[in-house]
Amino acid sequence: MKVLVVHNHYLQPGGEDQVFAAEADLLERHGHEVVRHTAHNSDTARMGKLALARTTVWSGAAHSDVQRLLRRERPDVMHVHNTLPLLSPSIYYAAQAERVPVVQTLHNYRLLCLNALLFRDGRPCEDCVGKAVPLPGVVHACYRSSRVASSVVCGMLTAHNAMGTWKRKVDLFIVLTEAARQKFVEGGLPADKLFVKPNFVYPDSGVGDRRGCYALFVGRLAPEKGIDTLLSAWERLDGRGELKIVGDGPLADRVRARAACLPGVEFLGAQPRNRVLAAMRDAAFLVFPSLWPEGFPLVLAEAMAAGLPVVCSDSGAAASLVTHRCTGVHFRTGDSTDLASQLRWVLDRPAEMRAMGDRARAVYERDLTADRNYELLIQAYSTARAARGVAGLRTALVL
Repeated sequence: MKVLVVHNHYLQPGGEDQVFAAEADLLERHGHEVVRHTAHNSDTARMGKLALARTTVWSGAAHSDVQRLLRRERPDVMHVHNTLPLLSPSIYYAAQAERVPVVQTLHNYRLLCLNALLFRDGRPCEDCVGKAVPLPGVVHACYRSSRVASSVVCGMLTAHNAMGTWKRKVDLFIVLTEAARQKFVEGGLPADKLFVKPNFVYPDSGVGDRRGCYALFVGRLAPEKGIDTLLSAWERLDGRGELKIVGDGPLADRVRARAACLPGVEFLGAQPRNRVLAAMRDAAFLVFPSLWPEGFPLVLAEAMAAGLPVVCSDSGAAASLVTHRCTGVHFRTGDSTDLASQLRWVLDRPAEMRAMGDRARAVYERDLTADRNYELLIQAYSTARAARGVAGLRTALVL
């Protein structure tokens, strides 16, 4: 099978970029031909504001480029990860014109929310969910803290809601959790077009021995990640336990300063992936205090692969991935007092936490391996082809 994979890279590399690369590599390892088509947000620096706004809503150049690529390569399916802002939804129309099925992975909540987070002013927000015209996001300058930039994204969503782009031009949406699927159904996407496929970890980094006996935070140091909640909870532990913080972001200086005043807390800053995985194998548990309903954070899958139990918020992706008192422990989202209470419970029960880590590893082996992800990816492509009325997959590729 030949697959055209499409992605608009962000200025700061993140999980979506990793998944785009990992899935393309996965397909190639299984003998499929992969054609990559990408754009990068660094190119927006050369564009005027009006040109960028027009491109975000409809890029004629991207439409033409993709249509030429489709005619030349004749892929069996086009799998899109991100279109904002340089590719735009116009590429779906190019695929339909060439009768190529379209699969779109919904890594975030962009179709429901201007900033894609369902999070505003330090709290969850769903003011725009289900609205054909997401004006609250403009009023609150949700995209890049700018009403002008927010108006552009609002215009894109409004135009393509009116055109029926999401319902008529995309054959299948991949969502990362059942919780995300339910949220997109609330937002108006057809339930029969939403296919649940989690992210995966490859290569398998192996199970650690957890001899470090410390808690670990890994993530972007931004308000929505809940790092302030974690540090406030740690203050209540009165020096009990060790915490290592790995990450960088807009709150890095504040986190570094607070960590320096807390006994047992070590700020490590950004670290290469091999060191992050080594820290996971050595840790006693991961703390995931995110305030927004994330899509599918790779750090959770990596923790489970390492046999690491997770102390996490009781909402969003984390709550659907981590089973309370089975593969980890939940606390009330944003509640530092409850997090401190759960941390005390965890620190008092090292043997139980090791058993939870073993069960977390079992979840990885069942649901989050590359082999399982490949099966689901091919199933998604087959479903999209059937929806478009294209002949089934080649006999050699039938599972």
